[in-house]
Amino acid sequence: MTSSGSFQKTVDTMLIRHQSILDILAKNQEASARVTRAVTKAVTSCGCLSIEARKEPIPENATISDLKKLLSSHVTGILCPNCLETIEAELGRQMFYLAALANTLNLSLDNAVEREEDMLKTLTVFTMR
Repeated sequence: MTSSGSFQKTVDTMLIRHQSILDILAKNQEASARVTRAVTKAVTSCGCLSIEARKEPIPENATISDLKKLLSSHVTGILCPNCLETIEAELGRQMFYLAALANTLNLSLDNAVEREEDMLKTLTVFTMR
């Protein structure tokens, strides 16, 4: 398993053509759209996943901690090997541009992840994400 710091250093040496922050932002957005498209294709073209979305009933007496059990991802099925490979590749590309953005702004992905994890641990379910 590669650490985000190691990955970030690799990205720093490999980013050649898209040095401008504007290019990086645009490529990151494009990569995000490609992830969305790959997941969509797993549903609409392959069929290994399906989405069964509807409004989730939440009882009046439900607590915030109950929401984890009451709310659903709406995804059923398991990614086939082809869709899994495609989505992983697209996520990797998106992570490349995220690391490039962090590099351009002199930020550490490790620090960003650590900060987010600390906040999640502190606020627990009250982050409401």
